[in-house]
This record gives sequence, structure tokens and C-alpha cells, in this order.
Amino acid sequence: MDDAIRSDGLRLGAHFGRPTTPGRGPGVVLCHGLPRGPRGAAASAVTFSELADRIARQVGWTALAVNFRGTGTSEGDFSVQGWLDDIGAAVDALADDTTGVWLVGVSEGGTFAMVAAAGDARVRGVATIAAPRSLGDLGRDAGRFRGYARSVGMITSDGFPRDLGAWGREAAELDAVRAASRVAPRPVMVIHGDDDEAVALDDARAIATAVGPSAELHVIAAGGRRLRHDPRAIATLLGWLEQQPVSAWRPGDTPPDADRPTPST
Repeated sequence: MDDAIRSDGLRLGAHFGRPTTPGRGPGVVLCHGLPRGPRGAAASAVTFSELADRIARQVGWTALAVNFRGTGTSEGDFSVQGWLDDIGAAVDALADDTTGVWLVGVSEGGTFAMVAAAGDARVRGVATIAAPRSLGDLGRDAGRFRGYARSVGMITSDGFPRDLGAWGREAAELDAVRAASRVAPRPVMVIHGDDDEAVALDDARAIATAVGPSAELHVIAAGGRRLRHDPRAIATLLGWLEQQPVSAWRPGDTPPDADRPTPST
């Protein structure tokens, strides 16, 4: 990440993908998930800058990739509310210079994006890729979850969190399905692989069903957990962004395609 935004006084690593066309257009925030792999939090969203540039180049939107607190070069320690605040700060960073802001979340980033959109009427639509419906299983064992967060480098401060129980409850309560009714009737695209070994396809179906007619569910045949790197998933995402009603709809209005039936898969 070669730029930065501020959230709660913290510096967050960021990258702006900017279109070459002049004038104000739509914007999108890219939301990463929990870190995995040998480099842990240090490598979170490492390829999201490339995706931001591709969206800017091919779709003509301003795309903002952010490392949420506790990941990459960003300051701070992970908490669910902290990451939701970081998404809000990213929306702030785009809101004044774009005609509207969408969210795209990968893995748990999709869960966070749905919940953030439910509480922010400025968000005009959400796309999720391989997102679990909730963080319930992690949050119910707060001690184990904190151990994981420390092991991957998302928490580095001594004595954090001060209230382990409250920190864990925040995670347990993060639920994209519960948030869905407050996201509707804004457009939602749910992309999932039918060979995802970590998150069941039923999670994607539950999110799309809870949103209702303004949601599209797209299932990638033989798609696995690393769907972010599947060209079919990215092509589906780019196509969905291109189809968004970028000037005809504002929060509180009914999207032009809200009565369209949810596609079968």
C-alpha cells in the first residue's frame, strides 16, 4: 500500500486506484478478510492494490484498497468494531470525490462489508466473495480467537483487549444475514465457489435469501477457497460493477431492478 487514510487517529495503509477518465464517478472500497498463511497480518490484502487498479482501468471507478487496523503497515490492534470503523473511514475518504460508494468484501471482509453497509446509508451496494455468514464460531471462544489474532500479528499491544469478553461478543454478533434486511433493497452480489472447503455454499445462499429480490447469487463451479484469485469470480464482479445504476439511485430509493427475481444457480 502506497498511500494512507486515517481512522480513529490511526494511520491505515491504503491504495487508490484512479480511473484515467476525467470528472467524478463511482467509488468502491475493497475489504479484506482475516489473515492467513505464513506471513499472517503482514501480508493481508497484498494483492488488493492490483485489483483496485484493475477496477479503475476496466470499470472506470475509483477503487480504494485499505489495510484494516492490525494488518499490513496499518497501526492499531484488531477488533470487530475497529474494522467496521475502518470501513466507515474508507467510505469517508471516497464520499466527497465520487458519485456514490459501493463495498466489495472478500472472505470475512464480505461479512464486515454487509454489516457496515447496514449501518451506513451512503453505501449504495455490496458484493461479497467467499464470505461466511458470521464470525460466530470465532467469537464464542474469545480466548482462542485472541490467541489466533496474536499469532498472526493482528494484535501486538500488551493487555489488548482490556475486556476480552466484550471483544469476543463483538465478533460473535457480527452476522451478515441479520444485517441483510437493512442492506435491502440496495443491490447485492454474492459470489461463492461450490468447492469452498472452509465456508459452506449454504452461507452464501442464506445471505442472498435474506437480502431478497435485490440480491444476485453467483456460484462458481469447482470454485475453492481462494476465489479472489479465480478469474471467473473477478470477471463476475467487474461485470456486476459495470451494471450498477450509478446515477439513477440514491439511498432510500428503490433500485430500478429491485423487483428482478433472484437468479437460480
